[in-house]
Amino acid sequence: MTQTDELRWMARIARLYYEKDMSQAQIANQLGLSQASVSRMLNKARKEGVVRISVSVPTGVYSKLEESLINKYGLRDVIIVDTTETDDENLIMKELGSAAAYYLESSIKPNEIIGLSSWSDTLLRLVEAMHPVPRKKGIKVVQILGGVGNPEAEVYSNRMADRLANLLKGAAVPLPAPGIVGSPATLEVLLQDAYVRTAIDLFESVSMGLVGIGSVEPSPLLAKSGNIFSEEELQMLRNIGAVGDILLHFFDKDGNPLESFLNNRVVSMDLPQLSRVDKAIGVAGGNRKFEAILGALRGGWLNILVTDQHTAKRLVESP
Repeated sequence: MTQTDELRWMARIARLYYEKDMSQAQIANQLGLSQASVSRMLNKARKEGVVRISVSVPTGVYSKLEESLINKYGLRDVIIVDTTETDDENLIMKELGSAAAYYLESSIKPNEIIGLSSWSDTLLRLVEAMHPVPRKKGIKVVQILGGVGNPEAEVYSNRMADRLANLLKGAAVPLPAPGIVGSPATLEVLLQDAYVRTAIDLFESVSMGLVGIGSVEPSPLLAKSGNIFSEEELQMLRNIGAVGDILLHFFDKDGNPLESFLNNRVVSMDLPQLSRVDKAIGVAGGNRKFEAILGALRGGWLNILVTDQHTAKRLVESP
């Protein structure tokens, strides 16, 4: 077969495959070739430039920016949401919640154990945006941050886990304890409670973690919960370099966990446990959260990030 003959075959096969939408098996049958020969010709057509594939990225989709973030911070995946505002936190949370809900609906697997943080406005938006998914056996939704607090706010915390479990047709496993207790001794007592242990014993089996990323200043939902600090305590956190928290574990600008008055008083999954989760998903964006998100990525506590395009650009440009 001359080079011209081979090129002719490549062009003919490529037209049938890409323009006529015929399968490789159909092409092989029509032309009297083996399917392996058709596959080989299609591969060679791409290498020789007979076929050139280009992807037209729609407006509002940030594939290159997502890839840049993945490469820079060693992430597994990034979902960037298109938002018109940089300071409208309610709008940003709504958009992030919707995108994270779609990701969850698309990626949930049978026997998934989902760890869900309490007291996150953005995760509450995620649950509100979720649609019911086809039944997959063995789904559990376990709270990975204490969900007990102010009765009015506690309704939201419990509603998150219960509603998400219902949408996934799974079982909710509550963590019936405050997010922060008064002393290490109180924590030791709580850890002996059978219902608390039921949740905590599942932490190492969590396959997907859903967490917010907090700045030092608390979110409105956390502020209502009673799991909150005085201004003096907040200043103490700032003085030791705290820029944000995940699951009420605070870290500095490089993601290093901080020794503070909170040690042995937080009832939640710890950061090393979260970093071992197969899909550790952080959902956060906006100017106020930027330093916290950057610290979380530098610390390697997450491997999947859902954020907005303005925050993503700043993260890529950060040294």
